[in-house]
Amino acid sequence: MIRKNRWIVMKMSSLILLLFGWMTLGQAGQFNEQDHVALKGYDPVAYFTQPHPVKGSPRFSADYLGSTFYFSTKTNRDSFTAHPERFIPQYAGYCAFGVAKGYKGVIDPESFTIVDGKLYLN
Repeated sequence: MIRKNRWIVMKMSSLILLLFGWMTLGQAGQFNEQDHVALKGYDPVAYFTQPHPVKGSPRFSADYLGSTFYFSTKTNRDSFTAHPERFIPQYAGYCAFGVAKGYKGVIDPESFTIVDGKLYLN
């Protein structure tokens, strides 16, 4: 009976470790990513230059700290690569409300705030 319980615990532990390892593969960089792209593909520069969020394109992409960001224009990509610290989202792109509550929440790229020149996603 003890051997059987030990075997079950070992198998469950292995399964949990395997699942955890699989889930972290999507987080290759330092920012919240979906399908290996930060901000769900939205252009981080556009949050500061347009009246609404804008989807980026793989055609205009740049890597920063291991994460890939998409941009809607070459100009936005060039602005980002020149000064990424001006445009990167706070809390590594996780939901600001969730981080305040102690967890990494999923974002809605259409829900954002800019405070003191910093981008916060919700």
